Amino acid sequence: MRFYQADPTLANYWRGVILFGKNVASYKFALAHALYDLQQHQNDLIPLETLAAPFARHICTHLHHAPKQTTSRSSQFLASCVQFNNREIDETQLIEQTMRRGLDCVINAFHMVNRAEIDKRFFIDERRASKGIRLTENFYELTQAAQFPDLVKETDARWHLVEQAWKLNVPSHVITVEYDPQDQLLFSRQSNRRINITSCRDSLNGYQKGRCFYCYRDISLQSGHENLADVDHFIPWMLNATHANLNGVWNLVLACQSCNRGQGGKSARIPSLRLLERLDDRNEYVINSHLPLHEALIEQTGKTRHQRHSFLQAQWQNALNAGLHTWQPVAQGDDIF
Repeated sequence: MRFYQADPTLANYWRGVILFGKNVASYKFALAHALYDLQQHQNDLIPLETLAAPFARHICTHLHHAPKQTTSRSSQFLASCVQFNNREIDETQLIEQTMRRGLDCVINAFHMVNRAEIDKRFFIDERRASKGIRLTENFYELTQAAQFPDLVKETDARWHLVEQAWKLNVPSHVITVEYDPQDQLLFSRQSNRRINITSCRDSLNGYQKGRCFYCYRDISLQSGHENLADVDHFIPWMLNATHANLNGVWNLVLACQSCNRGQGGKSARIPSLRLLERLDDRNEYVINSHLPLHEALIEQTGKTRHQRHSFLQAQWQNALNAGLHTWQPVAQGDDIF
């Protein structure tokens, strides 16, 4: 897949799993969080019983605010998690049910993206030989990467996005995702009621591989970090009165502070046509990752790739016609998306 082939780091292979793997159930997010929790385990062999505890805990926690965690009509494993939350079974019984019914499919499918296994495995399935999984050197290297803390935030944001789409339980073309610049949150609406989903930064960072959209400088999701990302409107917000929804996901990117605020930065200018092509590619990555940003982008920009490309071109030309000058920064890294 071009997403991680263009920049084949372990972090981007991991992002491939989180963003583009199947979302039939939310179990891959729970497994990812369980592995985050177990990174300091004394042995690279993780017994199923050890894995089951944090895996089930994350599912149970999410069930409190999002009762729908799969598209299936019923799940014996999820029923056990609900029983645990209702104090009808204890933790020992929950772990037993998790080992029997909760881990099989997600362990088998975790490394599958676009119906093929990714080139880098983060664990080996040793359930038959050792009744567990064995973490690989790839996983340990991943935990030492500078971007690892951001991967945790990205996983949780992706989980919130998917479960919110299921929770709304409305036709996909009706789902809307909007942006609140003040709180920097993505939110949806149902029956005129606002429903906060998750951080805009955390949701978009994975698609940009932890880099500034404009110059490819490293950015961060960590509050207080010197490289904390800004959420920027590609077509400047000052044109909102005359342009299509500029708070739509299609127009939101993450930028380093130098590009967004610094001397010689974007300011009230429009990025170059080359950067418009990059936005087009970024939006297609988002669409290929499905629920619910997929539906939001299609609703905002067009059903076909050609329609979406034409939409962006029209918005860019309108900004140019409004008298804005073009801008492009000096690249601070390789062209990776």
